[in-house]
Amino acid sequence: MIRIMLVDDQAMVRVGFRMILGTEPEFTVVGEASDGDEAIDLATRCDPHVILMDVRMPRLDGIEATARILAAHRSVDAGPKVLILTTFDLDDYVYAALRAGASGFMLKDAPAEQLIDAIRVIARGDAVLAPGITRLLISEVARRPAINASQSAPGLADLTERELEVMMLIARGRSNSEIAVELYLGEATVKTHVGKILSKLGLRDRVQAVVTAYESGLVTPGDNGV
Repeated sequence: MIRIMLVDDQAMVRVGFRMILGTEPEFTVVGEASDGDEAIDLATRCDPHVILMDVRMPRLDGIEATARILAAHRSVDAGPKVLILTTFDLDDYVYAALRAGASGFMLKDAPAEQLIDAIRVIARGDAVLAPGITRLLISEVARRPAINASQSAPGLADLTERELEVMMLIARGRSNSEIAVELYLGEATVKTHVGKILSKLGLRDRVQAVVTAYESGLVTPGDNGV
């Protein structure tokens, strides 16, 4: 079973999510919170696998709540995965959410099937970022002042040449299978490289690898059509 927690200040929205999630036998909703403060407390008590997190809420917003919930877990592999759901697709929200450690960002008007698929993807340790959101993220990073690579990602120096190649392709939106074809590797080998990259850089998932790649200057907007 995938344990899911709902965080939204609108009760009707939470009811709607419950109805959607209730159609899937492997999903179970273990708790609901109406603001960020409640979410932090509830996450500790309910031990969810995935948290559906709203952005704009009273007392404490979803971005700060996400950061505090995930900061409570020492290991990047431990703790819940957070999927940000909002009616707003502004650059600052996307960037802040992913920097806080969220594993994905979706708009609330996305089809129910996409939400269900996203939860499954995040629960197994991957990440969800729609192409449109990826463009917002890249635009946001591009307009920010350049950050010294050693400051933004000190672990980059520990990556092998092959791992750097894989990370650059992750940042350009390639899947494991596409990376395998481009680098003439087996898909299992690519998966191993991805795991080592995330471990060395202390990252939760591929989304944070994308953020790190652009922030450090490893990849720049415009490279290979990105």
